[in-house]
Parts: sequence; structure tokens; C-alpha cells
Amino acid sequence: MPMTSGRIHQGAQVLIAIILVVAALSVASSVFAPVAFALFIIALVWPLQRSLQGFLPRMLALAISIVVMVLAFLAFGSLIVWAFGRVGRWIAADAARFQQFYDQATLWLEGHGIAVTGLWAENFNVAWMLRMAQTISGRLNTTMSFWLVVLVYVILGLLEVEDFGRKLRGMRNRLVGDVLLRGSMQTAAKLHRYMMVRTAMSLITGVLVWGFATVVGLPLAAEWGFIAFSLNYIPFLGPLVATVFPTLFAMTQFGSWQAVVAVFACLNLIQFIVGSYIEPRVAGSALSMSPTLVLFSVFFWSYLWGVFGAFIGVPLTIALLTFCAQHPASQWLAELFGSGAPEPVPANDVVKA
Repeated sequence: MPMTSGRIHQGAQVLIAIILVVAALSVASSVFAPVAFALFIIALVWPLQRSLQGFLPRMLALAISIVVMVLAFLAFGSLIVWAFGRVGRWIAADAARFQQFYDQATLWLEGHGIAVTGLWAENFNVAWMLRMAQTISGRLNTTMSFWLVVLVYVILGLLEVEDFGRKLRGMRNRLVGDVLLRGSMQTAAKLHRYMMVRTAMSLITGVLVWGFATVVGLPLAAEWGFIAFSLNYIPFLGPLVATVFPTLFAMTQFGSWQAVVAVFACLNLIQFIVGSYIEPRVAGSALSMSPTLVLFSVFFWSYLWGVFGAFIGVPLTIALLTFCAQHPASQWLAELFGSGAPEPVPANDVVKA
């Protein structure tokens, strides 16, 4: 009986600790989200800097790594702005057709007992448009501040990777040091592989969507292809949005519902083939996760940190499972939700610090 009571007490403490951690991550998102993103970027950029340091001074290698990272983000961000901007301008220029489609949809819904006119007039007015403009402006300012903080963390973190590795190997508590060292190295390797696989699959998805949109004559084929490419980095939700948007757009471009259904079906087929058939075979068992956990990760982290959380949710979960696999007490979590036992780390992958 005392043993059972002790286990209940211990379980209650663990549950309370988890609740407090989640609350802290949500309340202090402006503090934790940039740190998490910076660690994620450091894991991706460090192999480049380590290679450059083999024949260049340390600070020069750091400068080149930072320039490459910034240029990559600027190029990606510029293409996103271009694609969504083109779609937005096309919608504004073709507003009459969209209004006609809306009127037809409203008549059909009201004919089936669903009144939407009052709801539309109540929520979508000039005041709503002003609030939306203010919200978008605030989000842009927040995004710029977020990336500036992330950039500072990345620069400082890349400078301390080697020192951090030496500190972990020199810890008096060898168990903790080994767990942190192995977990850090395996997490970095898995995140690098995850982004390589995700980028390749996103590229394949984008090319297929662009090709399909071109063949069927859907306007803005290149834009839909890049939108599919960029949103594919967010599992489940990204492909869903990348499928729904062109389908809604096709409703105003094609005269028959059969064509719209065909567009929707083909876009979903592309997403299914790439996401459910090609990607698991390319990624292998090292990155395997329960689909339920993947979906939960996207929703959970997006709830805590918004769009940034949706993007980084799966990498964070991969990191957590990798660290859980390093210790027998938590290894069952990795076996239940991930790929199982920890993988051996090659000698040449040890942090050269």
C-alpha cells in the first residue's frame, strides 16, 4: 500500500511538472520560441561551419555560415511573398468573378436552409478589414523582431558549440554528460536528415503541383507550385492548405463542378503519393514517428507558438524522442512513439570541440 501511494504521489508530481512546463512555454513564448528556433538552425548550420573551419579561420567560417543562412532565409521569404502576393493580386483583379461565385454559393446555401448573408455582413466589413490590416502589420513587426533575436542566438550558439561539447565530456556526472552528448549529436544528425528529406519531398510536391496546374490550365501554376513547396514543411496542415486554396481558386476558373472535383482529387493524390509512399521510404526508420504524434506535435506547438510552432513542432518532437532514447528510464517513450533504441553515433560525427 505505501508503495502504491508513493507511485501515485510521484505520478502526480510528474503531471504537475509537465503542466507547469507547458504553461511556461506558452506564457513565455517570446523567450523560448526564438531559443528553440536558434537551436534548430544551429543543428543545421553547424556541419557547414565545421567543414569551413577545416581550412578557414574560425571567425571567417562563422561569417560565411551566417551569410549563407541569411541569404537562404531571404530567398525563401522573398519567394513566399512573391507567390502569395501574386495570388492576392489576381484575386483583387478578378474580384467580380469571385463575387459572382460567392453569390451563387450563397443562393445555393440559402436554398438549402443555411443563411450566410447576415453572418457575412456582420463580420466582413470595413472595420474587419482595418483590424485585419493592423493584425498583419503587427505580425510582420513581430516576425522581424523574432528573426533578429534568433539571429543573435544563432551567432552566439555557433561560437559556443565546441566549448559546449568539451564541457559535456568533462562533466563529473558521466551519465548526464553522456546522455546530453549522445542526445545532442543524434538530434543534430536527425534534424539535418529530416530537413534534407523534407526539402526533397517539398520540391517533388511543388514540381508535381506546378506540372498538374500547367496541364489543366489553372492560372498561377508556378505560384501554386511554390506554395505547395513551402507549406509542405508543415506536416498535415500545410498540404491541406496547399490543396484547398487552389481548389477554391479553381471553382471560379472552371465552369463545371466535375472539373473542380477532379482538381481537388488530383492535388490530394499528389500529396498522398509523396507524403505516404515516397517520403517514408526515403526517410527510413531513423525518422519514423507515429502519425498521431506527428499530428499532435503540429497542433500542440502551433497552439503554443503559432506558425513558428507549426513549422518546428515535428523537429522538437524528434529531439525529445531522441533524448528519451538515451536513458533506460525514458527509452520506452522512444520505443512507443519513435523508432526505438538509440542509434550508434559514428566516430567522425562527434562534436569536434
